[in-house]
Amino acid sequence: MTGDDMMADAAAQSHMPQSWDVTAAESKFYWYDLITDFPPAPDFRDPLGRYLRRMQFAIEGTMDKRLIYLFVSRPRLRFDLKRSTSWGFFSLKLTVPLLVGADQVKESITIDLKTPEDATLKKPTVQLFDKFITLNWGSLIETYSVHDLLQNFDVKLNFPTKVHYVGQTHDPAGRLLKGRLSSINRIADRNQPDNDNFLLIQRMNINTFGARHPMDDGTEVAQEQILKERMDILECVLIKYFEDETRKIRSPREQLARQTRLRNLANSHKLVGLRMNLGLDEEHAFDRLFSDRVPELRKHVFDCAIVQGETTFKRPEKA
Repeated sequence: MTGDDMMADAAAQSHMPQSWDVTAAESKFYWYDLITDFPPAPDFRDPLGRYLRRMQFAIEGTMDKRLIYLFVSRPRLRFDLKRSTSWGFFSLKLTVPLLVGADQVKESITIDLKTPEDATLKKPTVQLFDKFITLNWGSLIETYSVHDLLQNFDVKLNFPTKVHYVGQTHDPAGRLLKGRLSSINRIADRNQPDNDNFLLIQRMNINTFGARHPMDDGTEVAQEQILKERMDILECVLIKYFEDETRKIRSPREQLARQTRLRNLANSHKLVGLRMNLGLDEEHAFDRLFSDRVPELRKHVFDCAIVQGETTFKRPEKA
């Protein structure tokens, strides 16, 4: 048993069994390939550089937090630079040409733009790149990735999102942001050229039922320790839920260590089970998740029983 496990065990001796209700409070997608394919310090003077730097800042802001991330993929999507955009009559409806998948199937989507308050032009100048579109409104330039359009606008083009790997964002060394996690890199390489890769970062709410943990009202350090242990439990559960062990993403040694960690933490917290709801109330284009283990669903809601580090999953009749 590690020092962390011993601390948790000593603090939890007196409290009664617990069950948890876990919900996703916030979910954000980041196009992972953009992080690894572009310079570490994008040029702020360029609209694309500003976009990339803002994304880097956003992900950097999660590295000192204890959030869950899912490494996911979606069909490859690019703008078709050989075709032109077109405007609707007397409107700001813009039709944009796309190429989908490794076979570059031709598609198009129509987005309904809204004039920004600070715009000095009634209709923007449009410039397409393979992964980005810029809208120059005179006094400001809006930049979207090709996948942003599916998230930010009501378009009739939708794809499911495949989950490959589960982890935690807490990473002071910034290995995830720097593309230095070998497991993630192997998955990303395997997914190309058919798919684009993303990080789905989720902030989880945990409501506990049963006796309160003695450290819940403790010092800031104690509460940070409790949060760490709870997120470790959620990570282990989600790995078991989504990941297919036959894909050999994780070594047998790591799998055994995680099972031991889950058993020790569940015992010390007297945790007998939890219900997890990964869906958000608002529908969006990226919310249909599936993996090699679980079917495609808009809301993944499941009950998980934990016995000696082993997990058993069941879908509630009414989610």
